Amino acid sequence: MLPERIDAIDLRILDRLQGDARLTNVELAKAASLSPSPCLARVRALETDGIIARYVTLLDPLKLGLTVSVFIQVRLEKQIERTLDVFESAMHERPEVMECYLMTGDSDYLIRVVVPDMQALERFIVDFLARVPGVGNIRSSFALKQVKYQTALPLPSTKKPAAKRRRG
Repeated sequence: MLPERIDAIDLRILDRLQGDARLTNVELAKAASLSPSPCLARVRALETDGIIARYVTLLDPLKLGLTVSVFIQVRLEKQIERTLDVFESAMHERPEVMECYLMTGDSDYLIRVVVPDMQALERFIVDFLARVPGVGNIRSSFALKQVKYQTALPLPSTKKPAAKRRRG
């Protein structure tokens, strides 16, 4: 559920920034139907509230030689707080770990790793992941093709549903 203070103008600002965070304030204000000063005030408020968490540049992994994308399921020997903390800290240390999720189901964690080749993946698994204290089982699945990759969150629509016409 959206915070009460988020309105249609804020959603337009967020939508535009998700598509292009390099927009100037003047361009953003025009897209949001505002003048620049109120637009900048709204962006600052969204940043202060933590709704805008950060600005990033997305890179093309293939053009950087990072051709292997792997999803790895990890099961821990025991699900105790100390083991969870150790594992999560270890994941934060590794730049090739792009995402890490605590899961329900058969595995405790799902991580996505991006590396240049199979040898790098082998080093990651054998020299690092398998040596993290508490890791009990590791299963890997290779991504053959990226069908969809999206960083923009689905924002709610602020449009009111159209009134139903009566037939008669």
